[in-house]
Amino acid sequence: MKNLFSERVAAIGLLAIQTLMIGFHLLILTGVIPFNIVWGGRLKTHEQMVSFELVSVSMNLLMVLVVAVYSGLLNLKVNRTFLRGLLWGMMALFLLNTIGNLLSVNALEKAIFTPATLLLALFSLRLAISKEPILAKSKA
Repeated sequence: MKNLFSERVAAIGLLAIQTLMIGFHLLILTGVIPFNIVWGGRLKTHEQMVSFELVSVSMNLLMVLVVAVYSGLLNLKVNRTFLRGLLWGMMALFLLNTIGNLLSVNALEKAIFTPATLLLALFSLRLAISKEPILAKSKA
């Protein structure tokens, strides 16, 4: 795994993809993108969509924060073992999401988001096995 992606690529990849995902979910919340292309195409009402999308945006914001702190981009004092545990949890969540995307009834969701969530799982794994802040090194 350590030879597949560098820690820097994993951190920047996670931050970039998750930021794009936040934007995507905000476009769904505002109605620019129809909500039938997410959540496996199983959302039936506007109220369901709002609830699910708010959870999604919140989770993605939390994950961006975790990656930013773990990688040394944000200088907050948080136990690295705790953050590493959160990264392992993110990896598991992204793997489950990959399976969910494979089972989606929406072909677009299956084609686009399956590889994206698999990549996010691999990036999360790469950071979870790293030992030191990644991006802080490049500032010196």
